[in-house]
Amino acid sequence: MSTTTTSPAADRRWLGLAVIAAAQFMVIMDTSIIGVALPPMQADLGFTQENLSWVFNAYVVALGGLLLLGGKLSDVLGARPMFSAGWLVLLVGSLVAGLAGNVTIELVGRAVQGAGAALIAPSALTLLFMIFGANPKELPKALALYGAAAPAGGTAGVFLGGVITEYLSWPWVFYINIPIAIVVLTLVPRVMPAGTSSTSRRVDVLGAATVTAGLGAAVYGVVQAPEVGWDTRQTWGTLAIAAVLLTGFVVVQAKRSEPLLRLGIFRAPNLAAANLAQLLLGAAWIPMWFFLNLYLQQVLGYTAFPSGAALLPMTLLIMIGMIVLAPRVLASIGPKASTVAGMTLLTAGLAWLAFIDPDGSYTVDVLPASLVAALGMSLAFIPTLGTAISAARPEEGGLASGIVNTSYQIGSALGLAIMTAVAAANRADQLGDKGALTDGFSAAFIGAAIVAGAGALAAAALLRRPTGTPEGVDSDAAYQVP
Repeated sequence: MSTTTTSPAADRRWLGLAVIAAAQFMVIMDTSIIGVALPPMQADLGFTQENLSWVFNAYVVALGGLLLLGGKLSDVLGARPMFSAGWLVLLVGSLVAGLAGNVTIELVGRAVQGAGAALIAPSALTLLFMIFGANPKELPKALALYGAAAPAGGTAGVFLGGVITEYLSWPWVFYINIPIAIVVLTLVPRVMPAGTSSTSRRVDVLGAATVTAGLGAAVYGVVQAPEVGWDTRQTWGTLAIAAVLLTGFVVVQAKRSEPLLRLGIFRAPNLAAANLAQLLLGAAWIPMWFFLNLYLQQVLGYTAFPSGAALLPMTLLIMIGMIVLAPRVLASIGPKASTVAGMTLLTAGLAWLAFIDPDGSYTVDVLPASLVAALGMSLAFIPTLGTAISAARPEEGGLASGIVNTSYQIGSALGLAIMTAVAAANRADQLGDKGALTDGFSAAFIGAAIVAGAGALAAAALLRRPTGTPEGVDSDAAYQVP
């Protein structure tokens, strides 16, 4: 049972979409903006070389671990209130991270930022579907703009981090969130629908605790493994704890009358398959972006700004592809074929990148392959995202949003951790040796290509055409909210 209120006026829909896209932009930007700022943070706060990576990991672990809870709260309390609450939490976390005077406070601030992002991301997608879900012709365009905000945020983070660190100081990579959050909080009541909320106010606290701890432990175990070793007691012990907690979560959900995650939701046609595709997409794409940046800087000798500029063609193609090309391809061949084609192109681009050379050049070794991969990403992201959300019941839109965001974020974290281990095993830990670094990065690209290829095969085998919608004819029906 749910209570629904009306959407904002038609002329405010696109402003609402701009606010939603800003949310996606910020969630992704906060993962990349800290890169250039890490050395001065290390000097000022006393990070060791070993724990410096946790400036990134604290955010990702909190985000990945709390997304399901964020989605459930969006359903129970309403998407608009949770969207606003997420921005408020992000604002507080950014203030704490910027003011931090030691390692502990800095990591607390980053974790609070991740918690805010975990409230923002699922509620943002729910609001998008509430605004545009009744118009299947506009929904793919809205999803395309939303999807394009992610690579824009990633690239903007690289540029802004460098500019801010050079001309201001590292705390401003966090303070920049504060005025944006204030503007968004001012606009939300004017441009967002009041939302859909459940008549029940019960939240499965035990389920939330077990899944958050389980996902957090899984991410922690994998991201630490390259540093402490995959065959160590710490790694296997942490992963064993994660497995126990996640198994306990499933048991709890099966017994609860009002669970955090209704297990039956995965019986919805295409929901599980689309989430698997999103997980594999994140596991292939994020390592590519990460190691491509390292190749540009550590092998080709680019500094931060030229490296960011080198990624602009890829980012621009993704944005154009998602906004212009992907909706047309989707309308022409349907979500399944579009996903398979996109994942196949991503596989090809990654395999091409594996041929990088220690004495290579940007125009030969990077640009063409990265553009092929970017085109694949733009074709695969929109249909899998839309299919995952539209497959759920309307009253479970926040939960579905939380699940698909969790799939992508956990896939990204695990994929990056695994490919980092693959690269290190193939000599990428030998800094200063361009040949060794290239061998390691090439191995990571091959591993990511295998993941993307698995995604293409999974989409081909598991995704189904929407009932009553022939492949290639009126495929927008795939995005009609049931």
